[in-house]
Amino acid sequence: MLTYESLSAGVRSVKPANRPESKAAWTTASAATTLRSANCPACGFRVGAPFYDGGRQPLAMIAWPASAIEAQTMPRYPLDFVRCIECGHVYNAAFQYANVPYASKPNLMFNRGASWSGFLTQLRTKTIARLPEKATVVEIGHGDGHFLAGLAQERPDGRYIGFDPHGAQSKDLPNVELRAALFDPFRHIQELQPDLIVSRHVLEHLIDPLSLLQGINLASNVMARQISLLFEVPCVDRAIAFGRLADFYYEHYSHFTTQSFQRMLNRSDLEMEELGHGYEGEVVYAFLRTLPHADQLLRLDSTLRFFEVAHQSPVGIAAQLDRLYATGKRIAIWGGVGKCAAFLNAYGLDRERFPLVVDSDKGKAGTFVPGTGQEIRSSDYLFEHPVDTIIAPAQWRARDIASEIQKMNLASELLIEHQGQLVNYYSDSHPYQSK
Repeated sequence: MLTYESLSAGVRSVKPANRPESKAAWTTASAATTLRSANCPACGFRVGAPFYDGGRQPLAMIAWPASAIEAQTMPRYPLDFVRCIECGHVYNAAFQYANVPYASKPNLMFNRGASWSGFLTQLRTKTIARLPEKATVVEIGHGDGHFLAGLAQERPDGRYIGFDPHGAQSKDLPNVELRAALFDPFRHIQELQPDLIVSRHVLEHLIDPLSLLQGINLASNVMARQISLLFEVPCVDRAIAFGRLADFYYEHYSHFTTQSFQRMLNRSDLEMEELGHGYEGEVVYAFLRTLPHADQLLRLDSTLRFFEVAHQSPVGIAAQLDRLYATGKRIAIWGGVGKCAAFLNAYGLDRERFPLVVDSDKGKAGTFVPGTGQEIRSSDYLFEHPVDTIIAPAQWRARDIASEIQKMNLASELLIEHQGQLVNYYSDSHPYQSK
């Protein structure tokens, strides 16, 4: 782990013009201060610096104690905030989602101040301008449903669906549907074909907001549908600049700076249309669009094809092995660990039916195959105990094994796995033949 001393030495080596103006933090920091190995939820960078150790505090927002005694005896949880060195994101490295009882006490944002209402009116106007006629709008984390309802009142010819397991359950508007459920990009984008997806003051509560954004983009690609997006989060630029501590409490796991918000959106491969701030810089929002990514679709297709082969192969190869065993032929498996052990375990080559395992490496002799338990013997064992069939699980070694079999003058057939079945190395078509 990097210490303060090694870090500060590196900083002092940077040209003065590129260093922070204030050197106080570097010259007065405790020698015990260390960088942290932690995963930034905004950009994925794995190194952070200690930001704010608030000790242990109770839930500040959704606990709602009913008495002074209950309030004073509430469970306390660690505030161990770290800041990402790459993008500036702030997050609680000690956060545990299970400690926040959203199911029984939902977090419904309440702010009817004139400034906030003015910001919402402006945001709603910007949003409406991006909607086609008879648009379908989905909101992730609709809360009390006021933003979605506002859109529906201004554009009543559309369809508006909110997703929030702990949000409001109904709105007295015929074109608004509020579902007590989590939003699943791959299921609900196909079902609803949305023109716009909105998520406001939700991403800062998620352990992995990147997966949601990237999932939306990929799902839109799979459905061949371009979708407009609006994301909004609290912005801690001013909290950091002014040294505010009250912004950092347990329920808010994640705190976006303008830079970390942009970095997360960039990592999601979305097209930025507008980035803005509201409520005197206390929130940051972005209007975006999903983008086509043919390379992702090609990888997805090849992955699903492999998954299908992997699902079918155990059945087909196991049946071949059963038939091979039933013939009464003498069989040896060449190789005892790594890929060979994986092969034996995947396809059920137990030590009772397939007891003979050999390996070219004499150092493995006398050890046993992990999981299945066959004793591994030197390949020289085949001189005195010839076999009819040799199975080589490691295809990449098949050419060398075939060469060893030839040098040993063994009259065994050699089988390898290819495209979900066992094929003859010498006579069947496959990409591992000797040139």
